Amino acid sequence: MKRISVLLLGLLMLATACGGDNATSTESASQRIVSISPTATEILFAVGAGDQVVAVDQFSYFPPEAPVTDLDGFSPNVEAIVAFEPDLVLMQSAGDLKAGLEALGISVIVQSAATSIEDTYAQITQMGEVTGHQEDARALVAQLQAEIESLVSDAPDASSISYFHELDPTLYSVTSSTFVGAVYDLFDLENVADPADADGSAFGYPQLSDEYLVDADPDLIFLADTLCCEQTAESVAARPAWDQLSAVHNGNIIELNDDIASRWGPRIVDFVAAIAEALRNL
Repeated sequence: MKRISVLLLGLLMLATACGGDNATSTESASQRIVSISPTATEILFAVGAGDQVVAVDQFSYFPPEAPVTDLDGFSPNVEAIVAFEPDLVLMQSAGDLKAGLEALGISVIVQSAATSIEDTYAQITQMGEVTGHQEDARALVAQLQAEIESLVSDAPDASSISYFHELDPTLYSVTSSTFVGAVYDLFDLENVADPADADGSAFGYPQLSDEYLVDADPDLIFLADTLCCEQTAESVAARPAWDQLSAVHNGNIIELNDDIASRWGPRIVDFVAAIAEALRNL
């Protein structure tokens, strides 16, 4: 009888523990999330928390099933967000909005723009934890790490190859100190924009000039303004003096998807793949 009692007690404790896990899972599943961060939105759906998202801002249009609303991604207000009755709000920067939401008892998580690839993995992990999708998040991080490692290791040696990454037609670019620059650094590419912000006064986003680029003569030109500004390899080649550039002359202009090249979420692997392909086609 004593052995039977001990066995029954053990089963009871196991059942109680399982019941606690289920309650936590159910609680997470019923969580209502509003995202006013395109990157956070992509991460939420990638870790399996998409069904918990009740509203996203107008720029969070990926994946296609994201519940896009007219929430202003630039200057959202408390009233508009509260109308969706969220338990959790995700955003890229803090401030009065965060304080206003928290004053109403709404949880807020701020995930600032990543400055390294490790930041991406950390934000994915955090998103998995707060939504009850820890295992999915860990699996996603492992998958991204493996795919990126494979793409980089299989790519040709690029240590002597230079590039220019264009943010817009006014020739704003990025240096190696930025998240975008860190992605190119995976391949040991030389960033022609680095000398233009050697002192960091442009915070990694210097504006170059036609003359500067002609002098730097990058081997590769990556356009991250194809959607916002309708730039193409043809329009770039037609710019005054740009026919002097080796990248233009050799047809090494790569048209990127602006969103993939600017967001630090799961589609970072697509950005890495685009760079690897450009190197193979040199």
